[in-house]
Amino acid sequence: MQSTASLQRLGVQERVARAVHHCRQHIRSAPRSSAAQPSSRQHRHVVASAAAKDAPPLTDFEQALGADLGCDKEFERFKAAAQQGNLVPLYERMMADQLTPVLAYRCLVKEDDREAPSFLFESVTNGTQQGRYSFVGASPVLEIVARGQQVHVMDHQRATRDSKVVADPMQVPVDLSAGWRPVRSDGLPAVFTGGWVGYTGYDTVRYVYSGKLPFDEAPEDDRDLADIHLALYNDVVVFDHATKLAYVIAWVHLDDYGSVEEAYLAGKRRLAATASKLTNQNAPQLLNGRVSLSLSKRPRTATSNMSKEEFLGAVQQTKEYIQSGDVFQLVLSQRFERRTFADPFEIYRSLRVVNPSPYMAYLQARGCILVASSPEILCRVGEDGRVTNRPLAGTRRRGKTPEQDQQLEEELLADEKECAEHVMLVDLGRNDVGKVSASGSVKVEKLMEVERYSHVMHISSTVTGSLKPGLTSWDALRAALPAGTVSGAPKVRAMQIIDELEVNRRGPYGGGIGHVSFTGGMDMALALRTMVIPTAHNDTLYSYQGSKPRREWVVHLQAGAGLVADSVPESEYEETVNKSAALGRAIDLAEQAFVGGDAGAA
Repeated sequence: MQSTASLQRLGVQERVARAVHHCRQHIRSAPRSSAAQPSSRQHRHVVASAAAKDAPPLTDFEQALGADLGCDKEFERFKAAAQQGNLVPLYERMMADQLTPVLAYRCLVKEDDREAPSFLFESVTNGTQQGRYSFVGASPVLEIVARGQQVHVMDHQRATRDSKVVADPMQVPVDLSAGWRPVRSDGLPAVFTGGWVGYTGYDTVRYVYSGKLPFDEAPEDDRDLADIHLALYNDVVVFDHATKLAYVIAWVHLDDYGSVEEAYLAGKRRLAATASKLTNQNAPQLLNGRVSLSLSKRPRTATSNMSKEEFLGAVQQTKEYIQSGDVFQLVLSQRFERRTFADPFEIYRSLRVVNPSPYMAYLQARGCILVASSPEILCRVGEDGRVTNRPLAGTRRRGKTPEQDQQLEEELLADEKECAEHVMLVDLGRNDVGKVSASGSVKVEKLMEVERYSHVMHISSTVTGSLKPGLTSWDALRAALPAGTVSGAPKVRAMQIIDELEVNRRGPYGGGIGHVSFTGGMDMALALRTMVIPTAHNDTLYSYQGSKPRREWVVHLQAGAGLVADSVPESEYEETVNKSAALGRAIDLAEQAFVGGDAGAA
């Protein structure tokens, strides 16, 4: 028997369906707007009508909507925007004082639907201050998955699949976006509101330097993860933590509809569907994890894909390459593995506690889930064409007091090795930005400033430039991959040596995680402090001891050390162990808070 609440929801759905059906009858008899004449790329979508014959009568609002859209001021704005382009946003604002980004994500994505492409992006600055905006998205309409030169494009809206071999898969999203003419809305914040979201792996650079860095000379690929996974999100929720508002946004592709009216109504239905999920009184309840674990305690031991002796030997080989003049610096990494019954989303929630950072991400992609807390920009391009690169290199732990913080900062800036390494990376950043920037526009706006995060401090510099006319954010990303902080200097030779010395392909680690907006902006974080959780494993266990069955997850934690001529192998090994331990603490906290005992529901 259906509950009263479910019957009420069903009644609302039927009434909305009747309203849309009524509107469609009006649309068929109305003259077609010249702004939405069918194009060669048009593919009409049918709005399904599920109205029951005995549904309740339409409300005055529903009757007015069906009878005359001319009285709808929002429709008038939408119609005016349709004269300027073919991609127009609709949005609603709602109070967000009781709705968090974490809860919003769970409202949109079911707990057991871990294969569903979706994302949650949050931010903390200076280690303690919440970033102003957070972003949530689910149910993309399009996906691009590339492995080597093999590309799959899944169009979920049209129910089509296109598989092909292309020389440069990074060009695929550019080509798909070529006909879009987005119209900006003054009512939306000037941040990401819809577009491409996903990751570009470390090996994506092989598309750029295919002759010098061929895929067949890369280390063994033991996970078969995509080199690129990008999903197109027309529907996004943006949280403004300053105003305590949430923007529910639906971008409407006018070329997919026979008229502006039909496009508008379809967009409004999508808005209503998303808002309904966020405000549902039967929204899922999240477990309240109890935190009693000492976060300073060293985490459980993880196994590495290299023995200690192998890593120390690789460090020594790298130093020989440096002494012979092949490279000035090289970033050597190893991959650690943990197994846990903590759910990936629980690990993300714990990582927010253990290591808050400017780029916090939970990303469900094809074949893997990424849980990240990155401090560093890979590539940022503003809608005004301003390109930003911010290398971070040189690290010290945070002090227990302001006086200790100051002492450690002075010690860091006096460290010749750390400073020399940072200067080399600034030069790389200038070169990367210069490839795509107008002549004379490249500037080092900040040089060797110390930035403090929750547990560590880094030396930071900021390099900017103005994007050349005719180039896009994708060109800037192509120039930035991979960051010098995960490869070395010079980049190509460093990567060739990494191919020789590392055991397995890096996958998402060392690449980029982020978004490219419909309106041209890009913000990609460097995939450092990133856990890669493959979703396809044939040897994982299940636990039936708690209140619900739990699956065992394999979590990969990868960390690198920047090697120079006077590097001490033992110290560099310990650096990689300590970096991975910061992520391991999040797994420990998730196990203690959510797995180890009864955790109350929120």
